[in-house]
Amino acid sequence: MSFLIRAVFAVAACALMAVAAVLLVYAPYTALRQGLGGDTLVHEALLNIVGYLIVAIALFDVAKYFFEEEVPAGREKRAAADARRGLTKFLSTIIIAIFLEALVLLFETAREEVSEVIYPALLVGIGCVALVSLGLFQRLSASVEQQVGPEREARAEAARDISPAEAAAPLASPGSNR
Repeated sequence: MSFLIRAVFAVAACALMAVAAVLLVYAPYTALRQGLGGDTLVHEALLNIVGYLIVAIALFDVAKYFFEEEVPAGREKRAAADARRGLTKFLSTIIIAIFLEALVLLFETAREEVSEVIYPALLVGIGCVALVSLGLFQRLSASVEQQVGPEREARAEAARDISPAEAAAPLASPGSNR
């Protein structure tokens, strides 16, 4: 079952990378076509490119997270610090994408319709809440790590991995024929 789950994550990561690659090619092509064709203003086309590129980079980073954290075998029993670092990287990417998208939307709506600035402002607020939540998660998990300590966690993990026969082996002397 573990292999199937890892395979699904690998296929999903490849699909995300393919979509991101298409966006990386499509965004400049669309901007050039619209900007040079006179369909839209150049600054609007450039803001559209930024939006596409933000999404593409976020997709690449999510795919990278899947490949680093979910696809490798034997990653189920990792230390809490490793899980915290991986989750922090992943959430940081999402938070950065939220802030960049809010910034692009803020520029677009400020030029067109100032009364519609509420949505980008709410998006900035959501990004701030997500950032504060990530900081709180970091603080709480680091304090738990200090209380528990990596040695205790390593000993508990080692105790789970040792079979009863292996645990009794140090009791027998190397020269005895029991």
